[in-house]
Amino acid sequence: MFPILVILFICVPIIEIALFIQVGGVIGLWPTIAIVLLTAFFGASLVRSQGIQTVMSVQSRLQQGELPAQQIIEGVMLAVAGVLLLTPGFMTDLLGMIVLLPAPRAWLAQQAMQRVKVNASSTHFHSQYGDNPFQNSEHDQQGDIFEGEFEKQADEDKRIDK
Repeated sequence: MFPILVILFICVPIIEIALFIQVGGVIGLWPTIAIVLLTAFFGASLVRSQGIQTVMSVQSRLQQGELPAQQIIEGVMLAVAGVLLLTPGFMTDLLGMIVLLPAPRAWLAQQAMQRVKVNASSTHFHSQYGDNPFQNSEHDQQGDIFEGEFEKQADEDKRIDK
């Protein structure tokens, strides 16, 4: 894994510099800088909107009692896309935009899920309106859960008059 990261940290900047030189030579310095800034701004706004949609999808899957594995992977991919889009460069912007598109992102998430082995135990999701997973459980019988009451005191009550 380390050699791959070293190669990426060397090759990606070299490719980006070469692309900057080529594009800057064709359209000029200021248009090149403007394109880089516009893609960063546009990409950040797209990442935000796509992220909100992904969070809503995760919440709906959780409410249905399902594990939102693909949505969680897509959320991580959106974070990576955001980093790629904010990194100055044309190649990283292109990769970030590809990940932002829903169809390629879903395909990449499915490929990642197929390659990752997940050991899951029997976990039940309970909504706040449903069953309490700790009610009448072993923890109550063993005495691991303590119930109590508290009362918050105002700062004025804490002062000591001298």
